[in-house]
Amino acid sequence: MTIELYCFGESGHSYKVALGLTLAGLDWTPVYVDFFHGEARSETFRTLNPMGECPVYVDGDLILTQSGVILDHIAKQTGKFEGQSEAERREVLRWVLWDNHKMSSQAGTARFLMNFLPEDKRPAEVIAFLQGRLKAAFTVLNDALADRTWLAGTDEISAADLSCCSYLFYPEPFGFDRADWPHIDAWLDRISALPGWKHPYDMMPGNPTDRA
Repeated sequence: MTIELYCFGESGHSYKVALGLTLAGLDWTPVYVDFFHGEARSETFRTLNPMGECPVYVDGDLILTQSGVILDHIAKQTGKFEGQSEAERREVLRWVLWDNHKMSSQAGTARFLMNFLPEDKRPAEVIAFLQGRLKAAFTVLNDALADRTWLAGTDEISAADLSCCSYLFYPEPFGFDRADWPHIDAWLDRISALPGWKHPYDMMPGNPTDRA
């Protein structure tokens, strides 16, 4: 049975899972969720995920939510993306948790406020605060990648890379310029060179009219 991923192209958290499924060679299909017109808050969608968020992974009777949980499931299912030792697996988990707390949460919010709200409703002070938090996160990430090919020190791409890279491939401005972060830039090039890689807007359906 083909895996279904409830997602939308503008969702960085959905992209983490979509990219993981693709690079793992799993058979999956995207199911578009019209997030910007309230579908994720509908009663129908909340039967899949009471949290009202994307992505949602459906494989037969198995329903999973939260990108980190889904990436962990893909890793366990395929033997990919989790490292070869307990030390590597802990390091992968450490970066996935860090990303969800320190980087993706800030990037997703800043990008939404800067690009998907009407200009007169964009809170400048909140955006500036988030961009300050992001600069600190980018510094941590860039420094970590100075002496390693993959973020968790694994021989191949891991869930740590899949989690941390997602928002950095989007074109909308939110305070990230690849030219400012040479180690991140080289790492993103390595990821996009992997067989099967696609840009988020080419991998998942979206609504271009809702973008800035």
